[in-house]
Amino acid sequence: MNSLTDQLTALFEQTGKAHHEAFAAVDGADDDWPIWYAEYLMDKFPSLKGKSFAKNELAELLTQLSKEHATNAPATPWPSYYAKFFIDHYA
Repeated sequence: MNSLTDQLTALFEQTGKAHHEAFAAVDGADDDWPIWYAEYLMDKFPSLKGKSFAKNELAELLTQLSKEHATNAPATPWPSYYAKFFIDHYA
């Protein structure tokens, strides 16, 4: 995995697995998942074009992406969809 897209996709996959493990007792269910994801990603998320994200900003983007993914590309794995969004908009 050398490309930034591959790195971001892997990071989102890792985040999803960590979240599912943290909420294993409820099979990953968490209404506040965007906040959990944002907190998990804060020290791991790469700077894109010098852009760094505040936790709330990242949580809002993740919420937006979740809705867009469900509408625009439900067959695309979500980690790839999210990575593409960040590459297209911030890299």
